[in-house]
Amino acid sequence: MQDNIFDFSIVTQWIDTFLRTYIPDWGALLIEFVLIGLALLLLYALIALALIYGERKICAFFQCRLGPNRVGPLGLFQSIADMLKILIKELIDIKHTDKFLFNLAPYLVILSSMLAFGCMPFGKGLQVLDFNIGVFFIMAVSSIGVLGILLAGWSSNNKYTLIGAMRSGAQMISYELSIGLSMLAVVVYAGTMQTSQLVDQQVTNGWFIFTGHIPMFIAFVIYLIAGTAETNRGPFDLPEAESELTAGYHTEYSGIHFGFYYLAEYLNMFIVAGIASLLFLGGWAPLHIGGWEAFNNIMDYIPSIIWFFGKTAVMMFIIMWFKWTFPRLRIDQLLHLEWKYLVPIGFVNLLLVVLMTIFKIHF
Repeated sequence: MQDNIFDFSIVTQWIDTFLRTYIPDWGALLIEFVLIGLALLLLYALIALALIYGERKICAFFQCRLGPNRVGPLGLFQSIADMLKILIKELIDIKHTDKFLFNLAPYLVILSSMLAFGCMPFGKGLQVLDFNIGVFFIMAVSSIGVLGILLAGWSSNNKYTLIGAMRSGAQMISYELSIGLSMLAVVVYAGTMQTSQLVDQQVTNGWFIFTGHIPMFIAFVIYLIAGTAETNRGPFDLPEAESELTAGYHTEYSGIHFGFYYLAEYLNMFIVAGIASLLFLGGWAPLHIGGWEAFNNIMDYIPSIIWFFGKTAVMMFIIMWFKWTFPRLRIDQLLHLEWKYLVPIGFVNLLLVVLMTIFKIHF
């Protein structure tokens, strides 16, 4: 089946061969590193701008209003105008703060999301980092972000930012357990932590959410709930509760430093949705139905990059739907949901996946 799917490694290998033909190996590697870095940064910024615009329009739809409609056709350039405004805003120097940690915190948040972003399999042969411990690496680097949030809240020397940071720390550390249990269920079922192998298995055997029976669907639901909480989005947006904490842990930030937190929030949503599509919906793998060869061949001709971004867009829409549908939870309700429901269910579900895998009770 995979023969009909275009392999982007043909393009990347051609570029590598072309560079090594005219310049030394070390020079070719250096140019490739720079090109990959620039491509990731550009894609990072473009996805964030698209998501900001998309959420404004979706939010407006849910609230029966228009959303951005002035800057450019249908308000398409509103996000770009906001980005330019943030870039030229002054970085305000706050008194009585720990200046080093205050300035370091936004970069830790960006670093965390950027490293996880580099692990996304955007298409067949189109992946920057593909370790044999890929899932473990994603879990590790995504945990760095909470340090940036805690440092921001503490170094700002402001009671509101400190409360927001402590809420965020409790929330993110708690819900990481449920995310880990869901991801572990997929790793046990697949028998590998390498992201490319996870996708290849789903190309051959079908998406895990279909072949893994009810336990894999339960893991998917737990992951989606915990992933929404992990990104501090509604109804789990207590760290940024405007009515109580102004803007939460980044109240004292301005200019590009505030922009970093704003970008990281949307990119973290993209990463959570991308990992959901990777683990449960096949990543860039097309939809195949057993016995429907003609249909499967047509699906294979749709570029793999469209499959990945399409699935990820559906996941992001569901996460936005959560935010604009449910009211914000109290902190005790948020922690009760995690420790009394999601964690116990996650452990039992992991045990079911282990038994299902050992005795091969699956499609």
